[in-house]
Amino acid sequence: MGLIALGYTSGLAAVAIGLAYVLGFFILYFFAQRIRDYGEEHNIYSFAEFLNKRYLKGYKNSAFPKTFSALISGINIIIFFFLTAAQFVGMATLLHHAFDVGYVAAAGISFVLVISYTALAGLSGVIVTDSIQFIVIVIMIAAIFIPGIIRDTNGLSNLKTLPANMLNGTSEGWVFLIGLPFLLAPSVLTRMDIWQRTLSAKSAKTAKRTAWISGLSMLPFYIIFPLVGMALRVDFGEGIDPDHATFEFLGNHTGAFFLGFATIGLLSALMSSADSFLNIVAMTAVRDFRSYKQNFQDKETSFKRIRIAVIIFGAIALTMALFFADIVNLFVAGITMNILFTPITLLALIRKDVYQYKRAAFWSVLSGTGVILVIFIVGFSTGNDSLLKIAFVPATIIATIGLFIGLNLEKRRQRKLNKVKIEEQWK
Repeated sequence: MGLIALGYTSGLAAVAIGLAYVLGFFILYFFAQRIRDYGEEHNIYSFAEFLNKRYLKGYKNSAFPKTFSALISGINIIIFFFLTAAQFVGMATLLHHAFDVGYVAAAGISFVLVISYTALAGLSGVIVTDSIQFIVIVIMIAAIFIPGIIRDTNGLSNLKTLPANMLNGTSEGWVFLIGLPFLLAPSVLTRMDIWQRTLSAKSAKTAKRTAWISGLSMLPFYIIFPLVGMALRVDFGEGIDPDHATFEFLGNHTGAFFLGFATIGLLSALMSSADSFLNIVAMTAVRDFRSYKQNFQDKETSFKRIRIAVIIFGAIALTMALFFADIVNLFVAGITMNILFTPITLLALIRKDVYQYKRAAFWSVLSGTGVILVIFIVGFSTGNDSLLKIAFVPATIIATIGLFIGLNLEKRRQRKLNKVKIEEQWK
């Protein structure tokens, strides 16, 4: 639904996001074995826990580990607040249109459904239902979306009536377009949901194979869904709320049966995605805030705390969905903040002695977060959507510069220490 809305507002810029992610999965291919093997060896369950263990290895001071762990895990939790809120907006919008329910009531129903589903099914339920929902989505694409696109665009020929910047991918500006392959693509390495799947792979070989298969097989969806939004733009012009684009398209190309089929299919898919996000964010809060410690609570205690965290975080995401009911901006905000971790993640995957640069990593993330929060505040308060979409560029640049400055300072400090040691030996 986010891609359809983005296709409606921005055209092929939405497809460019898909191309960047495909490139990102091929980057993941080269690190998948390392990620999976490290996870099995050190018994880690999430991306944030990986960063905590890599950068806090052998660190004895009690204050810094807590601060570092809180920063890494806290930002990851905020990311999934945005993404979960986007799922609630999507579900509430569909319920509002399909069943003529008020938006607030529809959001409340969505919350109850997702929380119940998450508490009862857990991640195993997501895996099973995702397989079923994938089949439903494929049927929708074949029976509704592709025929509808062809009909509305007269075999794609009417797409040329759209503004030129929607067709060349520059509707969000050149900064956004150029930043995608260089900054968004490697950020696949920082996606908590991708890490969960990579860490749980049966073998390192499976983890690598899954990376390139996922990258290639997701591309058609990143082309078709934006085209749905673009077809709607050709047919109806600019007057539609982007959040309603999916349902408007379905209403124009389905009868009662297929409309019900598509609505239930999308609702279940959104519910499953929200379940995934809530599971991840709850586990992050319960496990990762304590991952700098060697011992952890027993499984039964963990499960209880995770279920409580699911309810609390679900309520926070629901509140965000009520106050920021824009699926595109929530979607963009979530993936944008994710990119901030790319510099320190690459360093942690490449360098063995990365724990020496823990303070550099800390200030890298903190500086990038500060930049992006300022841009978000300005963008959300002024309604400047374009500013929100390019926020990841300056924020990631600042985070990278901060990391390099920190690395340089640490190397200087090490040289000074070595020099002092040599002088003491001579004495």
